[in-house]
Amino acid sequence: MKTKNYDNIFDEYIRGKKIYESAVLIEKGTGETIFSKAYGGKDTDSPMIAASITKMFTAACIFILIQQGYITLNDNLLNFYEPAYLKGLHFYKGKDYSYDLKISDLLCQTSGLADIYEEGKNSLKKQAILSDTFITFDRNIALTKEKEAHFPPNYKNNAHYADINYNILGDIIEKVTKCSLEKVFQKYIFSKINMTKTYLPVSEKEYIPMVYYGDKQLYRPQFIMCSKASGGCITSIRDLMIFIQAFFHGELFDKKFLHSKPYKKLQLSMFPIHYGSGYMRIKMGGFSTSFLGKGDLTGHSGSTGSFAFYYPDKELFFVGDFNQMKYPALPVRFVMQLAMFS
Repeated sequence: MKTKNYDNIFDEYIRGKKIYESAVLIEKGTGETIFSKAYGGKDTDSPMIAASITKMFTAACIFILIQQGYITLNDNLLNFYEPAYLKGLHFYKGKDYSYDLKISDLLCQTSGLADIYEEGKNSLKKQAILSDTFITFDRNIALTKEKEAHFPPNYKNNAHYADINYNILGDIIEKVTKCSLEKVFQKYIFSKINMTKTYLPVSEKEYIPMVYYGDKQLYRPQFIMCSKASGGCITSIRDLMIFIQAFFHGELFDKKFLHSKPYKKLQLSMFPIHYGSGYMRIKMGGFSTSFLGKGDLTGHSGSTGSFAFYYPDKELFFVGDFNQMKYPALPVRFVMQLAMFS
């Protein structure tokens, strides 16, 4: 019956005519495949843009570096940057909080920094849809300084999703390891758990898939390459399944880090998502799921329609890709339905 439910849900999304290619894989924690289906020429080994699921790779590296004694969650950004460089990064209601920012604020999306990817009439997302542009890390910092923050760092129960948090974490990883982020990912994650189809591209010579925006296909290699720690990985559904199981089963780092900070509700546009230590949480059984299901979904979705979630209540892992930028809420709604009828 569960397989029939999954089949019906998948077909319903395809019939919506918003998706031109898709694949989904559902496994139990034992590695047993429960469901696998594809559409539009895509399969579980096809290259895909991980988009913001990349943030979980970055979080995993942060946890590994903490275990190795390089950094701590309480490290201030002044440990890694000159005061003049940070000045004005976090400005809220006439006060500069830039020197109060910590690694934990970035990891848990509690810094309060503005999201230049989504916010504003000339957001980076809108620029990426219109054309392909490489935006340097320094330019990311400069653009963030132009926008007022949403609240002081680690303020009450506030969280605000912003790519800049993870772009900074990626830069810190490179500073601490004295190694490029693509090599750090390869060493600590990809090679360790045999993710053979996953890489962080640094050249257009490396394959970067196209992504749909509505019915148009976009090729944006420069934008993908400059996203790095916040959304730059190319992977496959099968590789993502390997990763998310390793992430939540403690194969990459001590599982205690997964609960090192409380979950906090993100901005209203991200409802019903909360954010914890490097990943999203969606609570089942409430208003957003019509009071169906129970427990939590934990993992991440991406703006290109990618998703990788763990459902501990049933020991199930949901991984897939819709390859569609125009409707970023689709993968979250889809996974919630899968969980409700599991």
